[in-house]
Amino acid sequence: MAGGNTGASTTKSDPNVVPLCDILLVLLIIFMVVTPMIQKGANVKLPEASNLTEQRQPGQLPTLYVQKNGKIALDEQIVFDPNDLKYTMAKLPSLIEEAFEKITGETAGEKKLMLKADIEVEYGRIVELIGELKRAGIEDIGIITEQSTSSG
Repeated sequence: MAGGNTGASTTKSDPNVVPLCDILLVLLIIFMVVTPMIQKGANVKLPEASNLTEQRQPGQLPTLYVQKNGKIALDEQIVFDPNDLKYTMAKLPSLIEEAFEKITGETAGEKKLMLKADIEVEYGRIVELIGELKRAGIEDIGIITEQSTSSG
């Protein structure tokens, strides 16, 4: 019997996808656990307020972050760094205009901005920054705080 394979054993050509499904399931679980922990924007410790109205979340409007080390970021882009001379407050109006155009898709209309400042930032610095924002044409500035956990 020359020339042919007449045996009962045949090679199976289907791929085994069970290990691939296991890996994808583990990756899905990892992403589901890690995603809520990712914080968008600069790291600031917010002051608490007891009388809060419903606040918009960062990301719905352009958000300006003021960190305790003096850095100011518009969404994720550094606008002012006191340790780096290339950052100046003069860039702020153009960066805000770009952020409005990116988020809303238009430059005209009512200009609103959210302000999120660290609790340790000096009050005078916030007032100075709000003045710069008013000069940049921002009509409405919302200040984001944490809800107070103490009752009374």
